[in-house]
Amino acid sequence: MDACRFCWMCRHICPIGNATGQERNTARARALGLSLVAREAVEYSEDIINNVYECALCGACVKECVTGWDPVAFTKEARLGAALDGKLPPYVLKMVTAVLETGNIYGAKPDDKLTAKIKGLKKSDTLFFLGADARYKTPKNAGEAIDLLLKLGADFTVLENEPDSGYGLDFLVGAAAETKTLFDACAKTLNGYKQVVCYDPADAKVFRREYKEQGIGVDFAILTFTEYLSIMLSNKSVKKSDLVFTPQDSAILARDLEETQPIRDILEKIGRVSEMLCNRRDTMLAGNLIMNEYMPLVMRRVALDRWTNAKNVGAKIVVTESPAEYALLAATKPEGLDVLSLEEAIEKCL
Repeated sequence: MDACRFCWMCRHICPIGNATGQERNTARARALGLSLVAREAVEYSEDIINNVYECALCGACVKECVTGWDPVAFTKEARLGAALDGKLPPYVLKMVTAVLETGNIYGAKPDDKLTAKIKGLKKSDTLFFLGADARYKTPKNAGEAIDLLLKLGADFTVLENEPDSGYGLDFLVGAAAETKTLFDACAKTLNGYKQVVCYDPADAKVFRREYKEQGIGVDFAILTFTEYLSIMLSNKSVKKSDLVFTPQDSAILARDLEETQPIRDILEKIGRVSEMLCNRRDTMLAGNLIMNEYMPLVMRRVALDRWTNAKNVGAKIVVTESPAEYALLAATKPEGLDVLSLEEAIEKCL
């Protein structure tokens, strides 16, 4: 925090700060407020805690910092501190309670059509892990992803009662004991599969990184949906269309997992790629469904900002790798532009 509190280097790159236009939403301002708390100059007030939850943890500031500091790290630590001190905002406590009581942070019930589709799948040593956002917020996309894999001849199964990966709780309260409990329970359910293909980049991130940091062993290979599709399509004959696709790189894939090429390999196989100016590791967040629960207007502005980036380069079809970003881009889509999930783009050319 001390290193960040008077530095302006990443101010221009924060998607939340750009959307709100408020200085409080920059890494510098957050560091300044938290450093005052650490020095006991001010109380850990409701306003400062709310500010901690106005960060998307997207890592744009971390990527931009040439000195290697990590505002995401101290933001997550501040969230953990709020949880341990019993100072979680009501909107966060509601989601924490929901995941512990219902198995997902949205407190939502399974989609009947998706459940029926899952029941019809055979057993396999490859597990397709859908994740909470897809199951409860974009079940239509999840069903289309299953249909595509079946059409490609993939051998996989999906759990009807899929455990929570712990991503949501890690996002909200960090490395709390309750988060580790979810990690443990999920790992025990998934261990024994040969490989786990993660539809949501967020789940791939926690399986590869947070589980390791918490000392939780996994005995399965972890693949992202994008890289799995790239492998599946490598020897398939597909129609190369005249469509021009603009990738919306997931910040988690591009920065946390350093994966940017598979989506381009796929889109070049089925059409042509036209890039936004902010692409690959420089990508800009297009939305977060957890934050949409308590900051819907800001998430709408974040998505609209990304549409502005797309329009500025003449993009016509934006292709996403994240169910959260798909949902928010679809909800804000300007006239004359289109957004496709990766599976939808591929389906157009099979």
